[in-house]
Amino acid sequence: MKDDDFGEKGMKGLTLEEVHTNPSQMRWKPFPFPSSGSIDFVDGLHRVAGAGDPRTRHGVVIYVYSINKSMGNKCMFNSDGDFLVVPQEGRLSITTEFGKMNVDPDRSEICVIQQGMKFKVDVDKPSRGYILEVFDNHFALPNLGPIGANGLANPRDFLTPSAWFDRKEERTKYSLVCKFQGVIWETEQSHSPFDVVAWHGNYVPYKYS
Repeated sequence: MKDDDFGEKGMKGLTLEEVHTNPSQMRWKPFPFPSSGSIDFVDGLHRVAGAGDPRTRHGVVIYVYSINKSMGNKCMFNSDGDFLVVPQEGRLSITTEFGKMNVDPDRSEICVIQQGMKFKVDVDKPSRGYILEVFDNHFALPNLGPIGANGLANPRDFLTPSAWFDRKEERTKYSLVCKFQGVIWETEQSHSPFDVVAWHGNYVPYKYS
């Protein structure tokens, strides 16, 4: 035990819950890549921490993902909240209804996929990273405050996709995955979910370096 590690000590007469909070500074090692099988983004999501409940529209959840397979003809949308995706290793090629984004950890890029947006994640090698999901509201930039324009991100620093749509004319079966009130649901449809020709407004996915 190091000097700054605190071991749990028994205390007579003190009633505590079974799980105690450790005051030591702790961290996770990188989570392992899938050791067997083909794991895509949906199957590779693992919840590690959280508070609140999506049914009451309040709280957050932290996930890790560890994947080695592209989603192919599968897409997902999250009815519970926004995803902030932070790749740790492996570039993500994300296709959305609004266009495509490449999110590269070698360039310190992160991205936000907002509530209700259909997307799929493709990879060219085993990839892993972290996700923060928020239920209360959307991610927003803080007010600049007394430091003004120094040291904080500005709206112009964020990149949004250019419109793109799936040009396949043949009918293709797609698996459509919905996350609703913390539960994964799945159905099938006979056409691409990425058939949106154009968009306008600011309710879009975006990335930031």
